[in-house]
Amino acid sequence: MPDDDALDPAQGPRRAPDEAELEREVADELDDEAEAEEEATATSIESLGLPMPVLPEAEALRLLVVGDLELIGRLWVSSNNALLGVVRADGVEAAVIHKPVAGERPLFDFPDGTLARREAASFAVSRETGWGIVPPTVLRDGPLGPGMLQLWIRTDPDVDPVDLVNEGDPRLRRIAVFDAAVNNTDRKAGHLLPVPGGHIYGVDHGVTFSTVPKLRTVLWAWRGERFNDEELAGLRTLREAIEADLGGRLHELLDPVEVAATVRRLDRLLATGRFPQPDPRWPAVPWPPV
Repeated sequence: MPDDDALDPAQGPRRAPDEAELEREVADELDDEAEAEEEATATSIESLGLPMPVLPEAEALRLLVVGDLELIGRLWVSSNNALLGVVRADGVEAAVIHKPVAGERPLFDFPDGTLARREAASFAVSRETGWGIVPPTVLRDGPLGPGMLQLWIRTDPDVDPVDLVNEGDPRLRRIAVFDAAVNNTDRKAGHLLPVPGGHIYGVDHGVTFSTVPKLRTVLWAWRGERFNDEELAGLRTLREAIEADLGGRLHELLDPVEVAATVRRLDRLLATGRFPQPDPRWPAVPWPPV
């Protein structure tokens, strides 16, 4: 697995993509893909009448761990075998997403059978910041073997994630910081879940923690800007936590070189104090962007 420092373009200046061109590209692709997605989706998950309670995090995590899992069907728009289900325990039930390791699509740039662990590692990082970006997520066995299990989040139908991205909604800044910390290679507008009350979750973190710096995201509105005090505090919290309990958890889920790369990535973000710029060696925006 390559080391990220070996690809660090520290020698001399880099030319970032033209900013106006990047903004036009993101906005045009988001609008086109959102329209196609809306036309292709005949039935929303919410219309199925599945239980979607709002649960405290500790209660949700316990339900995910000990509850009986019943699978309902497959989310056909997912590139991996993402399954919709219901988990039940002690009279409480909730809709969930289950991604069994056996259904993971092989990728050329990530080791096979590791995506579920990366989802769990992303939740661990999110939990440490206190920002509540990733919904409660655990690793556990299911009818198709081990995999990731995540609480389904009921979204606000009156809020369009594409609009949030195109408008540079400031609530997305935390998610952009989080993505930079975990090296998210696939932040799409469709992975943003605005909920009633104003909070925004982020999901689909199976392609994170690469040792190679290749952030791909639609959240470039703050590129090059300075982090605010809260964002810097969150990054410092993560850096310190890796030296404590978080580091042990990440070592259970990731390769040691990936944990070491995460430490170096956090150190660079804290040293610059700024949102990263697009890297000209990689596509700046995931495809499709929604």
